Order: sequence, then C-alpha cells, then structure tokens
Amino acid sequence: MKTAIIGLANSGKTTIFNALTGLNLEVTTFPTLSQDHHTGVVRVPDARITRLTEIFKPKKTTRATVEYIDYIGLTKGDMEQNRKVFDLIRDADAIVHVVRGFEDESIMHPMGSVTPRRDAETVELEMIFGDLELVEKRLERMEQGAQRGKKPDEVEHKLLLKCKEALEKETALRDVDFTDEEQKAMRALQFMSIKPQLIVLNVSEEEMGTDRTRAETAGLQGFFTGRQVRVLDLCGKIEMEIAQLSPDEAMAFLDDLGIAEPALNKLIHLSYDLLGLISFLTVGEDEVRAWTIRKGTDAQRAAGKIHSDIERGFIRAEVVAYDDFITHGSMSAARDKGLVRLEGKTYEVKDGDIINFRFNV
Repeated sequence: MKTAIIGLANSGKTTIFNALTGLNLEVTTFPTLSQDHHTGVVRVPDARITRLTEIFKPKKTTRATVEYIDYIGLTKGDMEQNRKVFDLIRDADAIVHVVRGFEDESIMHPMGSVTPRRDAETVELEMIFGDLELVEKRLERMEQGAQRGKKPDEVEHKLLLKCKEALEKETALRDVDFTDEEQKAMRALQFMSIKPQLIVLNVSEEEMGTDRTRAETAGLQGFFTGRQVRVLDLCGKIEMEIAQLSPDEAMAFLDDLGIAEPALNKLIHLSYDLLGLISFLTVGEDEVRAWTIRKGTDAQRAAGKIHSDIERGFIRAEVVAYDDFITHGSMSAARDKGLVRLEGKTYEVKDGDIINFRFNV
C-alpha cells in the first residue's frame, strides 16, 4: 500500500513522516518549494504476528508493510507548483492529509493563521480543481479526435461529463456514486479526489485532549461528511520523539503519558480500514508472515498473493481462525476440536485466518 502525505506547507507533514517511518529528516520552519520526495516503508503493527512468532519461533518473521511518501506542501491557487504534488498523489493508494492545529510564532503559516477547517478545505479544493483540469483536458482531446474522425469512447465520455458536473460543484469524486463499469473506466484516469483520505489534525502537546482540539476535530469531521474519510488528532512532535526511541524506552515514555499505544499505530490501522484491507497469516518453522489482501478476496486469489503457481494449482485451503488457534494452543488441538476447515476456491478469506494452501502444479 502506497500512501502520500500531503498538506499545506508547515503543517507538520515531515514530522508525521518521521514519526511513521522512524527516519529523521530535517524539519524546517519555512515553506519548502522544491525538493526530492522522501519514501519510507513501515511494518504494520500486528499483535497476532508477534504472538505467532513466539509460538513457532520461525527463522524469519515478515509483517505487512505500508509505504509512505513525503513531498512539498500544496499552495492555494498555484496550479503550476501543485502539479508536482499531484503526480505523487495520483500514484498513491490513499492519502494522509496533515492539517495544522498547533500555534508556533517561529513557524510561519502560509495563509497567515492556524484555521484547521479552512486549511483542510483549501487542500481538498486544490485536488478537486486538479481533477477538473484533467477532465477538461481529456474532453478537449476527445473533441479534437472527433474532429479528425476518431470516434470517442462513449463510456469514458459519459463518465468524464459526470465527473465534470460533480467537480464543478466542488464535490470530491469519492462522494459520487459510480457503477462498476464506470469505476473500471476510471482506473486509468488516476483522479485525486477519489482517493481514500485520513485527515490528521497535528496539535501541540499542550492541546492534546483539550476541548479546543475536540472542537477542531469535530469541525473537520463536519466538513468531510462523505465516505472513505477518517479524522484523527495527534501530536506529531511527540509521535516523532517516540519513533526515535528504542522499544523499551518508547513503552516507558507512553506509560508516563498514560497512552496505550502510539497514535501512529492507530493511523496505520485506520488506513487499512479505509482501503478495505485485511491480512491472512501463514505459519511454520521457516516463516510467520502476514499477507495483505482486500476484503472479499476468495481463497484462490489469496493464494496468488503467495505465488502464482499456488493460485493456478489450487486444490484446497486449510483454514483456522487466529482466535481459535490461540485458544487451543496448537494446530493439532484445533484440528481435534474440528476448528481446522478445508475450504474451496470461492471461500471468502477473513481477517486473521491462518491458512495452509494445498496445490498441485
């Protein structure tokens, strides 16, 4: 899963990126207008993998991963500058949209004041306008092609007109109903405002858990009333400090703050939920591993995540739910209780299923 971290300049995007990845990129107090994008791969926290590793003591443990990308901030009304960021967003599966909620006189705000809902709306509109520009250019090329005698694709043409109507009303495409045929036609267009989005209100340590933060978070939730959007508040500065600590030091730090786990863990899990992703598990002495798939994936296609030969030669999936396995302590005990099942190609894999695929090629 590839996730783009976006927002206005000086919203704390790089701080959040450092917190997520454990990297230590320079955090500036001035807007950065040009730089290379930064990429970091994060292991998805999963207590099930930790427990299964303790049980099987495998040679190797492999967790699911998320790739995060940090780049320059978006700028209100500067389409030329913003196109650099748009290319990054269009290639991502999801968006982490960082909204500034902290006051700091030493860090300038590109719009003069800290107003989270206005800032979030500004970024949302820039993506909508970017999508509208793409639609208009596409329609213009279709018209030029028609003048030369090239018949336009009717499905795509109708789709573009539908998108244009919504975008001109400043409606994000994620809030528009599309048929399965339209969704299929949209994949090549790489719209931005259709991407699932996690809004992160980045507040100061002093503002954590305050009425003001709750009110600002509620305001953002009120603006993003559509589907595939979640809102989360956290203190990026503290989360970045936690990410730089060893696991034991981080645990002690969290205990002192009375926090059960880093907010960034919640951010990753919310990203999975937004995209409709789950994990099935494979276990053994060689490796314990989490495999990421979309909800609704059948057993045969899930097998293809491991290897195309397993999908092609699929016979049966030997399945036990993680909780059932842990309750009884071993595969043999779960089997004795009738909890290990043989499932066919069309079985819909569930989150936490421990699976052994039988195949023949």
